[in-house]
Amino acid sequence: MLRTLQNRLIISHLLPLLIIIPLTGIAFIYIMETRVILPGLSDELITEGKLIAEFTSKQPELWQDQQDLSDLMSRLKGETSARLMFLDPTGQMLASSDPADEEYLGTVLPDDDIAQVQEGNITTHIEYSKGLKQEMIDVFTPVFNPGGKLIGIVRLSHPYTSIYDELLQMRLIILGILAVALIAGIGLGSFLAVTINTPIKQVTKAIDNLASGNELEKINQQGPEEILSLVNSINSLYERYHHLEQARKQLLANLVHEIGRPLGALRSAIQSLKLGAGKDPQLLDELTTGMDEETARLQHLLNELAHMHDQVFGTLEVNRQLINTKTWLRTMLRPWEEAAQNKGLKWQLEIPDDVSSITADPFRLAQAIENLVSNAIKYTSKGESVTISASSYGNTFWIKVTDSGPGISPDEQEKIFTPFYRGKQKNRIKQGMGLGLSITRDVVLAHGGQIDLESQPGKGSSFTISIPLT
Repeated sequence: MLRTLQNRLIISHLLPLLIIIPLTGIAFIYIMETRVILPGLSDELITEGKLIAEFTSKQPELWQDQQDLSDLMSRLKGETSARLMFLDPTGQMLASSDPADEEYLGTVLPDDDIAQVQEGNITTHIEYSKGLKQEMIDVFTPVFNPGGKLIGIVRLSHPYTSIYDELLQMRLIILGILAVALIAGIGLGSFLAVTINTPIKQVTKAIDNLASGNELEKINQQGPEEILSLVNSINSLYERYHHLEQARKQLLANLVHEIGRPLGALRSAIQSLKLGAGKDPQLLDELTTGMDEETARLQHLLNELAHMHDQVFGTLEVNRQLINTKTWLRTMLRPWEEAAQNKGLKWQLEIPDDVSSITADPFRLAQAIENLVSNAIKYTSKGESVTISASSYGNTFWIKVTDSGPGISPDEQEKIFTPFYRGKQKNRIKQGMGLGLSITRDVVLAHGGQIDLESQPGKGSSFTISIPLT
């Protein structure tokens, strides 16, 4: 297949050359002969005719003696390569430089140009013909005596045979140039075809690897612009594939860790219950509470996986409805207030009574806010504070979650919204799959809003969600 493609590329590059260059050569030869060489020779004959006419007009007695004209003809014969004739005013041939014309001496030449010459005009006739016996250039020049009377006609002509060598030499030169150009074009076309074929092979191999499930490889950027565009698309696909593959491996590792931990705890609790731990009411309560917490973690993990499915397939939808912001926030944040107080944190909730209602998806938006609050509680040490503030300004509702935890370094602030990324702070416990902030950002964007982060290492973090009121 690749060999066929390469052959087609070579043919597609060479076929225009094989057609265009010969046609260009023919056209160029025609233009050179009809527009340059023949008009140039015609001008030369006109100049020579004028000189001969001027010379003989000063000696009008020459036209009265045919022998004198023949002698003059003999002297002029070596001065010009053209065929020279002397005609009387009626067109009768008096002398010719061509011995083959002797049989026509004394006869009138049937030529339409003679009538125009008799009126005193120099006439030029060019016939682009390859007939060996036909004149290609004919120039008729009238000769007047000092009194202005027409006393004779000078005819100079070039038959094809007389300029054949000159035309042939010019054609050979042009054909030689075109042949060199054709050979160079064929070589260049073949080189281009081979050059194009190399990246096409790489692209084809990459596509075959993708179709076969093999690992993709980056393609070297080479070739013409059209091929580079294709190569860039394949390389973008490679980057996307590589990213997804890394995400898949990271997801698998996280799943093994996140599912294995609660399942291990649940199994241990079940084993304890089977061994009679249920007979101790206090131990039974602790075990069931722990089992409930582990199943809650599994449920949270399931929610994150469901959201990731929405991210991949682009099905994240929001079911908007009018929300009484003050009541909704206080109800939604109540369990987290208990969690913060149980950890020994200072909980501050700042929601003014006149905060505007919003149109949003209460479930999705609660999920986003709870992710921020959960992180704030998780990374804030005992005795420190977590502050939740909300308000509306203009046409925007905002809610800010502030903690006094370890903060986030500048180089991590962009990464933390990337799926599966978990912070590298030493005093942060790496829990979860690293999807919380990614989910929060996607939910906020789905509402047409934005999320901003302000943080400094050692000085806590502040996440602000801004959403249009309508």
